[in-house]
Amino acid sequence: MRQPGDEPTAAPVEDDPPEPLGLFEGHGIEVEYMIVDRGSLAVRPLCDEVLRAACGAIESEIEVGPLRWSNELCLHVIELKTNGPAPALAGCERHFQEHVRRIDALLEPMGAMLLPGGMHPLMDPATETVLWPHEHSVVYETYDRIFGCQGHGWANLQSVHLNLPFRGDEEFGRLHAAIRVLLPLLPALAASSPMMEGRLTGIADTRLEVYRTNQQRVPILTGQVIPEPVFTRADYEGELLGALYRAVAPLDPDAVLRHEWINSRGAIARFDRHAIEIRVLDVQETPAADLAVLTAITHALRGLVDGDGPAQRGWGVEPLARLFLDVVRDGDRAVIRDREYLALLGLRASSATAGEVWRHLAQPWPTMPPAVDTALRHVLANGCLSRRLARALGREPRRDRVRAVYAELASCLRSGHLFG
Repeated sequence: MRQPGDEPTAAPVEDDPPEPLGLFEGHGIEVEYMIVDRGSLAVRPLCDEVLRAACGAIESEIEVGPLRWSNELCLHVIELKTNGPAPALAGCERHFQEHVRRIDALLEPMGAMLLPGGMHPLMDPATETVLWPHEHSVVYETYDRIFGCQGHGWANLQSVHLNLPFRGDEEFGRLHAAIRVLLPLLPALAASSPMMEGRLTGIADTRLEVYRTNQQRVPILTGQVIPEPVFTRADYEGELLGALYRAVAPLDPDAVLRHEWINSRGAIARFDRHAIEIRVLDVQETPAADLAVLTAITHALRGLVDGDGPAQRGWGVEPLARLFLDVVRDGDRAVIRDREYLALLGLRASSATAGEVWRHLAQPWPTMPPAVDTALRHVLANGCLSRRLARALGREPRRDRVRAVYAELASCLRSGHLFG
């Protein structure tokens, strides 16, 4: 039911930006969901119709109480995000769960529903992709012209983004250093995409595997996903963003893409909002599980930000990128044999799995809502969602089995229950 004051309205144009928040004083959360047929699970390009049903007009973004609903590149994806930075993560799971149910209720008369997970298991993007045709479509048309968006790395990947604020260069440098060294481990918690086009890929985070190669025409835009060791705004804009703008300029003469978000690394500086946006997280089965992942990450980053900054800044891209690829492939079972890296995270061991590292980093348990606490314990004990989905699917699942398992995943989203 709609709560008083939660009437959907078009998002207003903001006036002067507010004073920047300091480290961990706010949390911006963005979650993307697929819209699928309630019976067949085929993707349904209905995002604009959901927004129209909510506010009476097709808008690219609307305010609905504590959250905003917005479009994405493709019409079968809708995004929910906090309406500005949330002061704490605790409680956000309730808002997202309520809004998932509200959107699902709008979709029900259309014969559709929301589906979580990092990728649709059966989608053929070459035939099923429909790009957003309304406001801001010139950006999507430009991406499509340059890269061709009829592939999995564009049309079939749903993620959670976490925006963490900083105030000034000193805080930016500390936060960026901490995020860089933790980034390779994030798929061990968040991987939820074991399948593509009806087959198990053998890769825990298939979404990231296709994401990292989706801009090969201008490969510098994604790089190796791990950000370069740059720790001031001047260096970041001059060295990193400047190189990206120069690389894409011959293909984008009107400078449509000349914005910070053209940077496709796994964490990007958003100086327009004084935050770093982490982008390597697959969508989980429930908002409580998404918030469990975000809580564990934020808890770990707090410790790193207050830790050995010079040691963190000394890590180059290559060793972190190698570790990242191992975790993308094997998820929580990836074996880390770098003593120096493990020591940086507080483990005195010659080797450890990524899951064991997270069981170390997630202790002591931070104060969090019971549903989030339960979800985090479930992930740490039973593995990332990708592993749980693969177990449920079996070795060579038929399409009817795939539909049954992912229908259960959709049911988890509506009910708030954990998968497996």
